[in-house]
Amino acid sequence: MSPGSANRTTRGTSPGHREIEVCKEYGDLPLVECYGGQLNQVFMNILSNAIDALEEAQDKSEITPEKDNQCPSPKINIRTRVVDGLSVEISIADNGPGIPAAVSQRLFDAFFTTKPVGKGTGMGLSISHGIVTKKHGGKLTCIPLSARQVVTCLLIRNLSVR
Repeated sequence: MSPGSANRTTRGTSPGHREIEVCKEYGDLPLVECYGGQLNQVFMNILSNAIDALEEAQDKSEITPEKDNQCPSPKINIRTRVVDGLSVEISIADNGPGIPAAVSQRLFDAFFTTKPVGKGTGMGLSISHGIVTKKHGGKLTCIPLSARQVVTCLLIRNLSVR
């Protein structure tokens, strides 16, 4: 993530679905000692889940050209910032269908999935949680902000500051 690359927006789409707007708000971050490949896996797992949730919401709402203006535009917000001068926070938020409280308590459990058979293994967020907490001494949390917005936060200690 390059410093100062704030407020850039990109759009992506998958066949049969509306474009997903990705808003990036990148703060000026220090260099952080980390396992880059492992954190990339964490980001991919979180983004993949966000995209699946947004596409599932579109499928359930049966969007037609007449209804298209009534449905919120699918969006993922990615934000980075320094917290307390000691940690880097990466938050990934989507405006999908939200996560019920009973589900949010089990999100990081191994083999727990809300996806249909054949779609997911239930391992992505469990593995991601281990990477963030055990390998990087950080925290991985999922915070339902409202019925239609969820934020997943990664907090990684800046190991180069001692």
